[in-house]
Formats: sequence, C-alpha cells, structure tokens
Amino acid sequence: MVTSAVELGVGMYNNVYRLTLAGQPQPVILRAAPPESRQFRSEHQLMRNEYASQPWLAVIAPLMPQVLAADWSHEVIARDWMIQTHLEGVPAPEHLGTYPRTAWPTFFRQMGAVTRSVHDVRGPHFGPVGGPGHGTWSEAVITSLEEIAADLDGAGLDAADVRKVAAVAAHDRALLDEVTEPRLLTGDLWTVNALMDPAAPEPMITGVLDFDRTWFGDPAADWTIRMATAKEDERTAFWDSYGAPDRSPAAMWRARVYEARHLGAIRLERHRLAKADAVRDSYGAMAEVLAGLT
Repeated sequence: MVTSAVELGVGMYNNVYRLTLAGQPQPVILRAAPPESRQFRSEHQLMRNEYASQPWLAVIAPLMPQVLAADWSHEVIARDWMIQTHLEGVPAPEHLGTYPRTAWPTFFRQMGAVTRSVHDVRGPHFGPVGGPGHGTWSEAVITSLEEIAADLDGAGLDAADVRKVAAVAAHDRALLDEVTEPRLLTGDLWTVNALMDPAAPEPMITGVLDFDRTWFGDPAADWTIRMATAKEDERTAFWDSYGAPDRSPAAMWRARVYEARHLGAIRLERHRLAKADAVRDSYGAMAEVLAGLT
C-alpha cells in the first residue's frame, strides 16, 4: 500500500514521484511518460528505449536504479510507467558547488570514467537502442534530423535550418559513414543526471539517472561529449579519464552536424517548456553551425 506520494520537480520529460510503501524502509520512484499524443516523433516511447537499454548499461549497473516494474499496457493508466529503486544522494547541481572549485576536476574525472565505460560497449545497429535500427551511421543521423524537423513543423516552428543540415549530411554522408562501429551513447548524461555523496570529503558520484535517450553510434555525438567540450574550465578533467578527443578535420565536421542535432532537440525542449526567448536564440546558434558546414 502506498502511504505517501510526492512529485519530484526534477523530471523535464517524465512525471516523477517518490512513493513510500507501508512496511517498506526505502521509498521507490515512479516515473510516468507523457501521453503518446504529447510525445514528439523524435522522442517517441523514450521510456521503452530506456528499458531496452538496461542490459547494455550493465557496465555501470552499480550506479543506476534497478527497474522493479514496467507497464506498457495502458490498462492502469493511459501512459507508459516504470517503478525503480530510490538512489541515495544529492543532485550534482545542488552539491558540487559546496566544494572549492579546485576540487571540481575530481567530479569531472569520474564523469569521464563513467562515460568511457558506456562508450566502450559495442551495439548491433545504429540508432536508438530500442530501435528502429539502421545499417549505417549516416542513415541514423539523417533520420534523426528529419524527425526533429517534422516535430518543429508540428509545433509551428521554422525547421528550414534543420533541413539544411540534413541535406548537407546527406550530401557528405561518406564522412559520417567513416564511423563503422556502433557504440553505446548515454544520450543525456551530465551533471543534472548525476547524484553525489553529501558527506564525502571530495566530490563523489554515487548515482546516474535517466537513460531514456540512449543510442548506438559515434561516441562524439553523445550529449555528454557536447557538454564536456562546451567550456574550458574544470570540466577539461573529463578527458583525463575518458581519453583525448579526435580533432581530425572529419571529426570536427561531424561534430558540427552533431551540434546541429543537439540544437534542434534543444529547440523542441525549450518550446515544450514555453521558453520563447530561448527558442528564438536557437536560430542564431544554428546559423553559426550551418556557416561552418557549408
């Protein structure tokens, strides 16, 4: 029997609740996906994708919540839902700042090690872990860009710049197809999805969350890599444990395509969150990326 249910305000996509159960010493976490009518094409059935990812994420299982139950039948509620174990820890955005900045590199080295272990996992296809799968990396990237463009159309937003990126990617697909081995991508891992030990004398990651956007593809396309390269600050320690990034001309061209894909997804998220100014800002950022591609 559920004795209390508290909605946690940390879910930017799913609704997340902490449930206390009668006779159980530890709470559990209930996550409910948005109704399918509210899901973008590019974000379709993300919870099912996360569920399919669990066996592939075994390399970091000690840091992840365990899935206790999952239901796609829509018989209880008209939404996909999942119950997971509750992880102890404090969200990194709340706790990292309690340490002196000289200690922050320790956190980012741990992030690099976690990401490296995930990226070392080889997959059977390109694209979302739960499918649909693609035979080449270019097919997966171009399909993703086209889906984002279709979602922007459906939201009443201009998608011309995303379609231009898709056209450039299609024209130069040989550069994308230099990536021949699908690797597991975290999809969304960064500080907001990490938990820390509140009592540790130095920053310590105790948990990582929300792997609903996992992919198989080029590790350089991962959100984690995007964030690790975003600034020249303490996060550069990420590369100490992850390994040096590829700076070849082909890799830098691919990175611009990946940045365009991230910006398109960010535009959709900002629209969903009703951040009109941020949506407008995304067009300027995309124009800069396009200028480097064409």
